Amino acid sequence: MGRRRGIMSEEMKVELAKELGFYDVVEKEGWGGIRARDAGNMVKRAIEIAEEQMKNRQ
Repeated sequence: MGRRRGIMSEEMKVELAKELGFYDVVEKEGWGGIRARDAGNMVKRAIEIAEEQMKNRQ
């Protein structure tokens, strides 16, 4: 089974990693080096941002 391509842009992931405080790990080890908790927090924050944008468009 192949890996799925991500939906989130690289720029968005970098911005979220910096905001959440683990971008240093990404720089040193790549995205595979982050903890599952950090990945989950990044997804949670991305969803919050998307919901805020949707609310503002209505």
